[in-house]
Amino acid sequence: MNLVSVMLLAIAPQMLHGRDVASLPQRVVQLLNPPTLATRPGQEPTAEQATQQMLRQLRQAGYPEAGQGIWLQTHDGTLLSQRLGTQPLPVASLTKIPTTLAALHVWGAGHRFITEVATDGELVGDTLRGNLIIGGGGDPLFVWEDAIALGNTLNQLGIRQVQGDLIIRGRFQMNFEEDRRDSAARLREGIQFSRWGAEAQKQFQTMPRGTARPSVGISGKTVIANQPLTLTGLSGGSPPVRLLVRRRSLPLWQILKQMNIYSNNIIADSLAADLGGGTAIARLAAELTRIPAAEIRLINGSGLGQSNQISPRATVALLMATHNRAQVEGLTVADLFPMADCRCGTLKNRTLPQGAILKTGTLSDVSTLAGVVQTRDRGLVWFALINRGSGEIDVFHRSQGTVLSSLNRQWGSVRTLQPLPFVDGDRSEIINRP
Repeated sequence: MNLVSVMLLAIAPQMLHGRDVASLPQRVVQLLNPPTLATRPGQEPTAEQATQQMLRQLRQAGYPEAGQGIWLQTHDGTLLSQRLGTQPLPVASLTKIPTTLAALHVWGAGHRFITEVATDGELVGDTLRGNLIIGGGGDPLFVWEDAIALGNTLNQLGIRQVQGDLIIRGRFQMNFEEDRRDSAARLREGIQFSRWGAEAQKQFQTMPRGTARPSVGISGKTVIANQPLTLTGLSGGSPPVRLLVRRRSLPLWQILKQMNIYSNNIIADSLAADLGGGTAIARLAAELTRIPAAEIRLINGSGLGQSNQISPRATVALLMATHNRAQVEGLTVADLFPMADCRCGTLKNRTLPQGAILKTGTLSDVSTLAGVVQTRDRGLVWFALINRGSGEIDVFHRSQGTVLSSLNRQWGSVRTLQPLPFVDGDRSEIINRP
């Protein structure tokens, strides 16, 4: 992005995925001064003392220093502390950082996955005489709220009964069910309030006041088809298929935020499948960060498995690259990863400095934490802590908290990066009437 583009971004309100956002001058400064990966050591006893305290706590708990990876640095590229900085180590769900970067790079923050609803029938009264066809578009976050909204849209079209089958085509999943037949069962439940169980009822209560309860009953069976939805006449003289509704997903940056808050493996691996798998993501991540490929080894997009290995240095480089890519679209890492303040998802029971932007990771013998600590005296401090050893995970959590709290206490805190507000709107679009 050139200087002219940056200034335009600063002075002109822009439409960012359905809402007006006026960029602040501070964002211009951040764009002109992107984070720099450290190549030079610094003289910083505060950071070194903090990491030594963590290592001491781990040694006392029986975890050798040899398995612990560390990278701490300033925004402008001063290395504050490191251990095993360039050695690839199992990182668990820190794998979702390169998945986030790859998704942003390939699709852009405003990308939306489209779920289509079509029919080969006609509406007679309130009954659709024909099949209801769902064309999945790979939305990894199609949940109860989407099904309820979709059912209400079908009711708006006058459809209350379907005298035919529910046909699922393409990549459709709901409520993180990887089996499409299970997803279809959830969809049937979601669009017909009389079938709601406790979970659907609970999610309905979180929707805006005045949301209607949908009523769409389907009399036929569920058919799972591998072919994608086509909107032309089918072979053998079958009736034409007409598109009724398009249901858009949340914008990609919001999907990524939810994925990272809850460290959702299904979302991550669904996105990774569309991106070509773990190997393709690792290759792209190395290219975008200019980190040697040997420091980024991935087998999937979620981090499940010991073979997902990233060095502490590469982890920080990936976070920085994600931040830089996000800023092209008026976002920051705060819009893609949770802040400690939220007390949500994997941070719900963690004691960490407020204002820190974080990603956690956990396997049976791995505990990781990476992100940004926002300090008053040293600015943004980028870090990765990769801890290994079988035992009580809380030991690692406490030692990681010790490092961040020490930096926060010594250097003070400030809020340079803040997440932008997001208000969801109506994402269902009626295309044709049956």
